[in-house]
Amino acid sequence: MSAPAPTAQETFSGTKPVDERHAIDEGALAGWLTANVEGYAGPLQVRQFRGGQSNPTYQLVTPARKYVLRRKPPGKLLPSAHAVDREFKVISALYPTGFPVARPFGLCTDDSVIGTWFYVMDMVEGRILWDGAMPDSNPAERAAVYRAKIETLAQLHNTDVAAVGLSDFGKPGNYFGRQVDRWTKQYLASETQKIEAMDRLIDWLPKSLPNDDRTSIVHGDYRLDNMVLHPTEPRVIAVLDWELSTLGNPLADFTYLLMNWVMPQDGGRSGLAGMDLKAAGIPTVDEAVAIYCKATGREGLPELDWYFAYNSFRLAGICQGIAGRVRDGTAASPQAVAMGERVPLLAEAARGFARKAGFTG
Repeated sequence: MSAPAPTAQETFSGTKPVDERHAIDEGALAGWLTANVEGYAGPLQVRQFRGGQSNPTYQLVTPARKYVLRRKPPGKLLPSAHAVDREFKVISALYPTGFPVARPFGLCTDDSVIGTWFYVMDMVEGRILWDGAMPDSNPAERAAVYRAKIETLAQLHNTDVAAVGLSDFGKPGNYFGRQVDRWTKQYLASETQKIEAMDRLIDWLPKSLPNDDRTSIVHGDYRLDNMVLHPTEPRVIAVLDWELSTLGNPLADFTYLLMNWVMPQDGGRSGLAGMDLKAAGIPTVDEAVAIYCKATGREGLPELDWYFAYNSFRLAGICQGIAGRVRDGTAASPQAVAMGERVPLLAEAARGFARKAGFTG
């Protein structure tokens, strides 16, 4: 009898020895840390986190504290991708406000240190949950965690962009149009097979854009496994992985989070479709919308099907980018191949939502 397949929690949690493809000069890194990180003192031990598809992420262990290093991957990269300098900029702006992010310590834009740009931040100790069903929790805790997750996103969207010095972090207006263009370009640059649904959506989405009514900081990949929860309380203590953050329409962020409710339960990841949400204590889509709207002062949300089509298309573009990196030998994770295999499924899901929103292709 074969052993059960590992859960997402087991697959992605914790650290491992550094992958030889992502090995770094630890001596050069220690020298940079000594010169640039206040309070740093070696000796240094470097491990690599199991999770994360895009930017290789390392745990730096010293006798006094632990740090996290995120770097651009080595090798051929798509233009504008892996912008660790933008990640560092946004967490540096948010940290003084009390928004839950790790304390930033330093950014290195000198490729000669470890081969690519990187930044260092504090390691926030807590829980990272990979399974949206939260199988080890009770209904009351699930309800509280989901409320905290939604309200934390609302807190981000309510942040005064100018007051935190991020007015130049993105272009105001036409966010959805620019995003459709961006992910179309990434998809085509990484294309490994012809997918008819994607070609049809590339034509339809720019012609059907919703009204861009607000501009805020958007995270770009806001989901349960991109946050650290307090070790014992249902509270978000750090939001991680700001690689896709920019200024944009907050509904792009929130409806991306809502995708969890319409995505199938995918091997212990974030999908919730088909679950008995009431029994689990997890809010329904309507209840999640109500929590978000109350926290952001909205009357309600417009028809969600276009946003679900857009988010499925965007996810297909992201996964195709990972497939392209597998092809080019720069993917950071053994799960990258499986991510690429999701592209046709996401394209068909996007077409299904688009048809509900009026698309006839």
